[in-house]
Parts: sequence; C-alpha cells; structure tokens
Amino acid sequence: MAKATIKEVAAEAEVSTATVSRVLNESGFVSEEIKERVMEAVAKLNYQPSAIARSLKQDKTYMIGVIVPDISNSYFMGISRGIEDVVGAEGFQLMFCSSDENPEKEERLLNLLQEKRVDAVVLATAGGNDDTVKSLSDSGLPIVLVDRKLDSEEGTKSLDLVAEDNEEGAARLTEKLLAEGHVRIGVVNGPARVSTGRERFEGVRKAMRDRGIADQPIVFNGGFSTEDGIRAVRKFLQADPRPTAIVSLNNQMSLGVLLEIVRSGLKIPEDMAVASFGEVEAGPLLKNPGLHYIDQHPYDMGIKAGEILLKRIRKEEPEAEPAVEIFRNEVNRIG
Repeated sequence: MAKATIKEVAAEAEVSTATVSRVLNESGFVSEEIKERVMEAVAKLNYQPSAIARSLKQDKTYMIGVIVPDISNSYFMGISRGIEDVVGAEGFQLMFCSSDENPEKEERLLNLLQEKRVDAVVLATAGGNDDTVKSLSDSGLPIVLVDRKLDSEEGTKSLDLVAEDNEEGAARLTEKLLAEGHVRIGVVNGPARVSTGRERFEGVRKAMRDRGIADQPIVFNGGFSTEDGIRAVRKFLQADPRPTAIVSLNNQMSLGVLLEIVRSGLKIPEDMAVASFGEVEAGPLLKNPGLHYIDQHPYDMGIKAGEILLKRIRKEEPEAEPAVEIFRNEVNRIG
C-alpha cells in the first residue's frame, strides 16, 4: 500500500495542506475543531511525515554523529549514554560510528556524517585528522571533542572539549605502586599518536622522576585492546629482570593484563602488582586482587558533552569561548 500524502490528509480533513502543516508543526493558530479533524485524518490514513522534508525545511535533521574508537568499550558506551540522556529529551537521536583507531576510517566517517547533514559531531579522535576536523568546524558544524584532543594544541583550543586529567591521573596511579616499593615497572600504553597515550605515559614518567627513580619503565605500545594487554604481559614476563608491577593505561588493555597474569599462574599482587587507568569489570572476580584503578566517570562526561552540544546547536552564546571541562578522578583499590 502506498504511503499517504499530506494532500490526501488535507482532502480527508477538508482543509488545506497549509493547515495540516500548521497542525503537525504546532505553528500558527488552528481551532481545536480543525486540529481534531486533521489528527483523525492522520490516524485514519496512517500518515507519516517525511523526516527528510522536515529537516530541509527546518535546516535540522535532529541527528548527532558520535565517532569513538570502539562503541562496544564500556567507557565509550557510558559517555554515549550520558549524551543520549541529555539530547534525547530534546528530540535528538545519535548516529554511532566506530573508527577502530584507524585515522583513515575516521576521516571517511567524518565526511559521511557531514553528507548525512548531522546537526553536530562528538569525536574521540584516533588522531591525524586535524585538517578535516577544522574544515568541518569552519563550515559551521559544531564539534565536541571527548576523551581525546587533536594533534595540535591550537586545533584543540578552537573546539569544545570534555576530557580527563590524564597526566595527573596516571601520575597518581603510578605513585601507588611506587609507594609500595615497586621500582621495576612495566607500562602498557596505547598509540603515541593519541593524546591519551602521550599524556598518560608522561604521567608515569613524572611520578618516577618525582621519586628520583632513574630506571626507565619497560613499555609496550599497543592499540587499546584486550589482546594488546595479553601481548604486553607476555613481553614483560620474558624480560630479565621482569617487572614487579604493571601500569595499564586503558581499561580494555587492563582486562588482557589480568587475564594473562592469571593464565600464567601468577598471583596479584604477590607475584605481579597491577594498576589500571579505568575500572576493569572483571577485577572484583579475582581472589584478593589488590588492584589499583582510576575511577572514571564516563556517564558524567557524556552529560556534560550533551549540555554543550545543545548550546551549540541552539546557537546560544555564539561568541563564547570553547568550553573546556576536565574531570579529575580518584585512585581506588579493589581488595
């Protein structure tokens, strides 16, 4: 059966198409009797207004693009949920994309979202796309950075940002291990092209410098995946001397670290102490884990990002400086 048109609704209700439009868009005066007739016609014909036509008329699609490295990661799921709870109440929907830490794929996704005429973009960048992001921002598309900064400091300062205090958090996390007497430390980090990787590793180095420790940590640079955490532990266990503690700077990699330590027959923290930037859901399942972790709050970050998005889409305070919200999280311990 063909879809009903606005002309058919108007004919059924015995009014003009302009009157139907006013009723559906709640614009202009229409008597209650006419409204009732129009809505009865809409229900009878099962009329569905065209979202595309409405978006062209209003210059809005009520869609917000979200690009993150991995939407299945609980951290980015939490951020996304916070955003959705804020913007969803205003009628906006989210279009989720995973870049898989691939700058080329991220660039394609950015261009695709522009083609889809989204009203704004939330970006946790994989790096390498400063020029594309700047071009989209200069065209008037609101872009809010979450978790990660652009490669250039100048580019980051021109955009809204919601992130964590990565360097300070990693320093305080490492200090917990140093205070327990660990000197030989293995560091599981993500790619250096990503701001979180650079900042968190610098935090580890800062903590060691502050303690006057000259030894350099053993570093494994991965891609923020569980498999990289597993490979890192295998590398550390082959080192001579091997580390007595591991700092994992991402929750997904931390899961791999815990799995491989347990699989190797070692005990945490007796044989190998572990500190994680981000809570690991499986951590409490370990017997007496003694696991230090940064208590992140991705949902709260999403809430803040959503509030900024609505201000930008509504063009509130158009001349205002970009918003910068930095979350400082505490170090906790399981066990």
